[in-house]
Amino acid sequence: MTASDETKKKPLWLLIEENFLELDLQDLSGDNREAAIQRIAGKLDNAGYNVSHHGGNLLQLRWAMDDMQKVGRPLMKDLNDAIAALSLEEVTDQYIATGKLINDLAGTWHELKKSERRPDVIQMIEKAKLDLLINKAKGLPDDEGIRFLIGEKVADEVITNALSITEEKLGEVHTQIKEEKAERVRVATLLEAAEGKPNEEKVKHLIENNVSENLIIEMAKVDQGVIDDAKQSMEAALKEQQKLAEEAAARKKEEAAGPSLENIPSDKMLEYIESIREIMEFSDEEKEIRVMCDQSAIPKSLVDIAVSEPDRLDELEKKAEG
Repeated sequence: MTASDETKKKPLWLLIEENFLELDLQDLSGDNREAAIQRIAGKLDNAGYNVSHHGGNLLQLRWAMDDMQKVGRPLMKDLNDAIAALSLEEVTDQYIATGKLINDLAGTWHELKKSERRPDVIQMIEKAKLDLLINKAKGLPDDEGIRFLIGEKVADEVITNALSITEEKLGEVHTQIKEEKAERVRVATLLEAAEGKPNEEKVKHLIENNVSENLIIEMAKVDQGVIDDAKQSMEAALKEQQKLAEEAAARKKEEAAGPSLENIPSDKMLEYIESIREIMEFSDEEKEIRVMCDQSAIPKSLVDIAVSEPDRLDELEKKAEG
C-alpha cells in the first residue's frame, strides 16, 4: 500500500509521535504496552510505512515509546504546546525560532536534536508562522489584511482561501500595489530634481505635480505644518497671478475696444464713419456689422452708436467737419 500525499510529507518519527497523542499513558503497562505498539505499527503499515516487518522502524517505535513513558507525556504535546505559544515576532526568522525551540525541548527530548529532524520542525514552525500571519490579516480593516499577506509573500491561492476572497479582488489589490510602487518611483524622481532646495520648495514642487499629502510627508520627510505653509504660499501666489491676469485681460479688452468718442481725432472720426456707412450698405445685421467693424479696427464706442443710434452718425460727422 502506498502512502497518501499527506503522509508522504511526514517522516516516520513524526507519525509515530502523532499516534502517541491518542494513547492513554496510564494503560500502557504489561501486555497493553505491546498491544499498543503492534496497533500503531499496523496503522503505520496501512499508511504505507513498513514498520511491523522492518526491524529498524519497529525499534524506532519502541524507543520512542520508552522516551514517552519515561517523561510521562508524548513529545508531540510539548512540541505542539511550544509552537502554539510562539508569537508572530518570534517566528519572523523561522530558522532562529527552530533552533531556540529545539534547544528548549532538547533537555527533555534529546532525540529532537537529531539533524534529520530539524527540517521537519522548521516546516512545523513555518506552518505556525503562516497561521499567525493569517490570523493577523483577518483582524485588519478593509484591504489591509490582503496587503499584509501580499507583503509577507504569501501565495495568492493561500490568500484567497484564507480570507475568502475572489481572485478578481486579489488582482485588484495587486494592481493597486503596483500603481502605488510606480507612484513612489515617480515621487523619488521628483525629489531628486528638487534635491538641495528648502523643504517648502520641495513640497511646492510635489504639490504642483499632484503628489498626495500622505506620500509627501512620508517621502519628503516633512510634517503637516510644512505642507500647510507651502499651500498658503501657493494660494497667495495664485491669487496674485489671477489678479495680474485679470488686469491684463482688462487692458487687452480696453485696447481692443479702442478710444472713447471724445478721444477720437476729427480726421479719424470721419474715416471711421465713412467705413461704417460702407459696412452698413453691405449688411443691416448687427452681428455682421460688429464683426466687420472689428475687422476694420473701428472703435467700439462708435460701433455701439452705429447699431443703436445710427442717426447720430450724421451729428458726429458734422461735428468732426467743424
